[in-house]
Amino acid sequence: MSTLLTETDLAALSVAKVVDARGAGCPGPLLEAKKAMGGIPMGEVIELWSSDAQTKTDVEAWAGKVGHGFLGSVAAQGYDRVFVRRAK
Repeated sequence: MSTLLTETDLAALSVAKVVDARGAGCPGPLLEAKKAMGGIPMGEVIELWSSDAQTKTDVEAWAGKVGHGFLGSVAAQGYDRVFVRRAK
């Protein structure tokens, strides 16, 4: 289940790993997120940077399907910062 956080809450999050997938097209950012998720402890958060507009939707759908927590996204200059909490 996803509980979206406010932009302020997302900015204050402590993240276990930042994944820079800027410049990669679909499905690259999602694949990078999947790979990174396996390398962090349960309950921790990854922050995915992506310049692909579809990434937010793809990551939210993937997180819901596999049981991770999609926390939301924040627009940055030319890319999105997408936050996911590892739940399993």
